[in-house]
Amino acid sequence: MSLPRASELPIGAVITEPGSSRRNKTGSWRAFRPVIDDSRCIRCRICWLYCPDGAIVERQGVFKVGERVYEVKYEIDYDYCKGCGICAHECPVKAIEIVPETP
Repeated sequence: MSLPRASELPIGAVITEPGSSRRNKTGSWRAFRPVIDDSRCIRCRICWLYCPDGAIVERQGVFKVGERVYEVKYEIDYDYCKGCGICAHECPVKAIEIVPETP
């Protein structure tokens, strides 16, 4: 058995066409998942800003959490979240908890 030549290898770490990264769902890679506690979230956007995969989605609308009403809510798109924990680490009020992924 011989190894392939460098010229025979497929291109790696390159987005070869626009939008192709949306087809590659990477959520199955994680061992841990972040969970947002809406009652503790202060809507500061830091988790959204620091997420390296763009897996935190900002939803517009009217959301009631307890007695409070908000115009925005943050959700995690688990199809793309790799469970790195950056969002939980950066959250100033610790509204995001990292829990083990369940099968």
